[in-house]
Amino acid sequence: MPIGHGAHEDPALFHFDNTYARELPGASIAWKPAVVRAPRLLYLDRSMADELGADAAGRADADLAALLSGNVLPEGAEPIAQAYAGHQFGGFSPQLGDGRALLIGEVIDRHGRRRDIAFKGSGRTPFSRSGDGKAAVGPMLREVLIGEAMHALGIPTTRALAVVSTGELVYREQPLPGAVLTRVAASHLRVGTFQYFAARGDLDGLRRLAAYAVARHDPDLAGSPNPPLELLRAVARRQAALIAQWMGVGFIHGVMNTDNMTISGETIDYGPCAFMEAFDPEAVFSSIDHGGRYAYANQPLIARWNLARLAEALLPLMADPEDEAAVQRAVAEVTEVIDEFPRWYEARHLEVMRRKLGIDVPEPGGRPAGTDADDVALARDFLDLLQVQGVDFTLGWRRLSDAAAGDDNPLRALCRDPQAPTPWLARWRARCAAADAASTDTPGLPTRAERLRRANPWVIPRNHLVEDALAAASDRGDVAPFESLLAALRRPFDDAPEAEPYARPAPPELTAGYRTFCGT
Repeated sequence: MPIGHGAHEDPALFHFDNTYARELPGASIAWKPAVVRAPRLLYLDRSMADELGADAAGRADADLAALLSGNVLPEGAEPIAQAYAGHQFGGFSPQLGDGRALLIGEVIDRHGRRRDIAFKGSGRTPFSRSGDGKAAVGPMLREVLIGEAMHALGIPTTRALAVVSTGELVYREQPLPGAVLTRVAASHLRVGTFQYFAARGDLDGLRRLAAYAVARHDPDLAGSPNPPLELLRAVARRQAALIAQWMGVGFIHGVMNTDNMTISGETIDYGPCAFMEAFDPEAVFSSIDHGGRYAYANQPLIARWNLARLAEALLPLMADPEDEAAVQRAVAEVTEVIDEFPRWYEARHLEVMRRKLGIDVPEPGGRPAGTDADDVALARDFLDLLQVQGVDFTLGWRRLSDAAAGDDNPLRALCRDPQAPTPWLARWRARCAAADAASTDTPGLPTRAERLRRANPWVIPRNHLVEDALAAASDRGDVAPFESLLAALRRPFDDAPEAEPYARPAPPELTAGYRTFCGT
């Protein structure tokens, strides 16, 4: 509904400073969340609320539910639906935008970081097209589980502050209980945000957006000779690091459209995502990814493709379209960045793999012992072993900690042929010995087994457990399985006995046909 109707204001829950609404005219539409029938607080991360400087202590759950559903707007909120475009499965849509989300405002958290506070599932906006703008309890709690798992794994991510059930039904394949998520992000700037202005030929808007992005995420670039080019480079480096971390935990995003690639380098949108169990580079879980465009092994390639679309959007800021020589120079400069991305990704991926292999001990000179090519081959061959032997990705890596402690049996027990790991283990131990020889001047390091336990999680969001927890919450209103799973996911490296049920892979008959959905 338009500003001026519906929800009313309440004393400050957050201390807002809303630069996006203030500095980027034409990048959004002022709008208010729909009023819901019976808001009830299902989930609230009180530690995050404190980190954001929110005045949540002492407020009744009913009051918080009203504030975090949109029925009552916190003082200082300026809700807006952000505009953006995007390539979705390769096809360009010049206008997408927040069809069921609203940026409520921005806060400076207790660490001095600017954070977005946004609703998801808060009703129709001018960008909704044929959608109802609502969300269901299951997909919103899924955002909590996956986002918190990623955060605990040390992977940059948007996070969920709260989920409020609405007391209303949303209609998908069947009626489902509705919910509103409160999402926290470094920003909601996307590749698609730049595409929106570029597609319209709005150079002033594009210029303001680029300056805003630099000021918000890369202020050191403001004085560079070519800030748009350096912004592209910074985003590419962040994405190289992010995708390398995804690959290291077997995470498959499922919908890597350009409107789901952030400028900040955070993971966003946990719709049709999943974590692999048995290792398969071609794994696809999304029900809408019929051709495998966003399969596990394709994610670095798609990241580069998306960055090329960002480069295209930024080009008008780098050269006058009428100056052919300047355009050619600009094209050459952005092409160099895009062509460098694979090297940046491979370097970050090798760092991830060395940590997972326990061979990341630096020499006094700062480089691991052994050549990059040898270590790439060692990691690749371990993945090949996992694939041929049908080994669970997460547990296969985790069992290296047992091998480092002198017990190969847990890894062998995962394999169809218990003798299959023998040649690889011999190579790995030789490589570990070389790393140890190079680290004689680095006292006080944890043992290799300890480092491996810190690098390779024991608990991930197992797909069947996620589905069971969400079904209990959605179908029966029982959030206890969700809360127990969330507690385990927040301690992914701890192999406490109580976490063992959450580390167990699903039976093969469940994983064979597993599919995820976007939740819209």
